[in-house]
Amino acid sequence: MARMARVEVFAPDEVAIVHVMNRVVRRCFLLGNDPVTGKNYDHRKVWVETLLKRFSAHFGIDLLGFAILSNHFHLILRSRPDVVTTWDDTEVARRWLMLCPMRKDAEENPEIPDEMELDTVRNDPEKMKTVRLRLSDIGWWMRLLCQQIAIKANREDQEMGKFWQSRFKAVRLLDEAALLACSAYVDLNPIRAAMAQTLEQSDFTSVQRRIQTMQAQSGKTIKTQAKRISTSASSRSQKAEPVANGSSRSTRASASSTADGFLAPLTLDERSGKTGTVANRSGLRCSDKGFLPMSQGDYLQLLDWTARQLVEGKPGATPAGTLPIIERLSLDPKVWCDLVAGFGRLFYNVAGQPQTIDATPSRVTQQRYYLRGETRKLFVSTSPESSA
Repeated sequence: MARMARVEVFAPDEVAIVHVMNRVVRRCFLLGNDPVTGKNYDHRKVWVETLLKRFSAHFGIDLLGFAILSNHFHLILRSRPDVVTTWDDTEVARRWLMLCPMRKDAEENPEIPDEMELDTVRNDPEKMKTVRLRLSDIGWWMRLLCQQIAIKANREDQEMGKFWQSRFKAVRLLDEAALLACSAYVDLNPIRAAMAQTLEQSDFTSVQRRIQTMQAQSGKTIKTQAKRISTSASSRSQKAEPVANGSSRSTRASASSTADGFLAPLTLDERSGKTGTVANRSGLRCSDKGFLPMSQGDYLQLLDWTARQLVEGKPGATPAGTLPIIERLSLDPKVWCDLVAGFGRLFYNVAGQPQTIDATPSRVTQQRYYLRGETRKLFVSTSPESSA
């Protein structure tokens, strides 16, 4: 089957959620422990995550999830041209020059652009238009990420040529079921690859970063409560204002130091009023808009249950509250597990329930997206009509 042009699936001028994956050449372990050469390249996973943090801070793209393994990585990205339109020309120029700097420090980190450098972008209308579009372009995110890792790795190995096997694979997520299944697929990759046994041990994944933040916040809450209990009423009265001011500073500091600060929040809570652009003000990520209609606790519970079903020899029962989430998406437990286990194989250009894919034509030529027969059978075999 001929490969469909990416412009038929997603474009930088519209909001789209896309699962992207790239693999190193010849399936070698050039991002982890290589059993053939005996070399360990785990430090390159740090390179990738460091770039993800930088890109999250400057691109008009939300990073929803990631997993970095020994020979490939997965990302879930949401383009945000709606957020980019809120930036003035100076902000657009600054962000672009932090991604493609004219000057770097001794550690190869971008230097903050000066006024003369900013003028090279903001005083050129055509360049400004191009750069503004690139900031919400998932293709440019992947281009810069893969290029910078390849250059650094080849320099370290004193090698030349390709580092990545081919151009990155991209699948657009069309509905809630596809997004939830893909998120679980990405976060559970280390467990499915037998690289970890639990979620908190799944190194270099978004779920591990979210858990680390939850643990840190839980510890701070306990310490804060203990401090309040030990403080007398008169003392609280005398130090009310300093404590309040200190709390505000602490909140800002913790916001910038959380392990998952560069990730988009998980929970999409429309009742909180966080709809629309919800641009982030901390400078760590594009926006504060969530992406799943559930709490982080429910999501972790669902992952834990799913991991127990997929990993042989890991006993456990279904946690309370998991099945209703799946049932709300019209998926039974077997379909859900099959989706998460084979997500990368089941979908080609776009992902979603068959009726969603069939009702969504391609962007430019209005072609029908290809859906594997295996995927269609997976949904049909458990539909109410087939069981009637």
